[in-house]
Amino acid sequence: MSAAPTVVALGGNALLRQGDAGTVFDQLRRASEAAAPIVELAARGAPLVITHGNGPVVGNIFLRHEQSAWHIPPMPLDVCGAESQGNIGYLLSQALSNALARAGVARPLAAVLTRVVVAPDDPAFGHPTKPIGGFFSEEEARRSPYPVAADAHGGYRRVVASPQPQHIVELAAIQALLAAGVVPIAVGGGGVPVVRRTDGSLVGVEAVIDKDLASSLLGREVGAETFVILTDIDRVYLDFVRPPRRALERLTATEAATHLARGEFLPGSMAPKIEAAIAFLAAGGRRVIVCLPEQAPAALRGAAGTTIVA
Repeated sequence: MSAAPTVVALGGNALLRQGDAGTVFDQLRRASEAAAPIVELAARGAPLVITHGNGPVVGNIFLRHEQSAWHIPPMPLDVCGAESQGNIGYLLSQALSNALARAGVARPLAAVLTRVVVAPDDPAFGHPTKPIGGFFSEEEARRSPYPVAADAHGGYRRVVASPQPQHIVELAAIQALLAAGVVPIAVGGGGVPVVRRTDGSLVGVEAVIDKDLASSLLGREVGAETFVILTDIDRVYLDFVRPPRRALERLTATEAATHLARGEFLPGSMAPKIEAAIAFLAAGGRRVIVCLPEQAPAALRGAAGTTIVA
């Protein structure tokens, strides 16, 4: 019997970070930085799936469409999400294949445009909360044809629905790639959200699925044992906004759920990662690791990051 896959989720800022100009050269540099710790994992030869966020790339794509609307018809958000998958999938493929070649590791890669089914009656569609795109002044926010909300960093931003992922449409293709020894890059930005009509057909919807929740779902559907969440902090903390912070090196899913219910984890930040971890472990996963990208190899040995177990 082949080894169970490992799912590695790259954070949404893997390609663009605060202070970057946003050029393709910035994105290629960031992709190379993200690829470095994954090479060691790929060199082990075990099945591996890579997922990634798409912020702020998808927000920039959406703004680009809006700015050129007088000349070219703008695309809806699901199409912008698909565009970001192709963009980021290409850059990660370039960075990873180059890094693998330098390390003398022969592992084929394939970026998979991934759709994710959500429920048409998901309550999130009635309460959009996920911020995307740039910042508006109060006057611009009043004129916006889209729902907007005040942002914690000042100003206003467009908000969209963030429904729960239910099924990975390209699951069979991803499984076939894994069986062939290919490393799929999938569920980019949480996947393109689609709903299933009564006749069985699929249609895209204006929404953004949380990347970690979608990655957790993919891990469950491919039978992964380990789910690695690479983010911008070194581990999970309690009292994160009330120093002194308390670092957690290891905890159970039950302990994580208790802390989550008490409001220890920030919405839109660590909270969805903990939710994703709990769901993954409840479905039979063995462990979830939260760490910085460069810590991934050490964290898999238990020497860094936070490990969450069933």
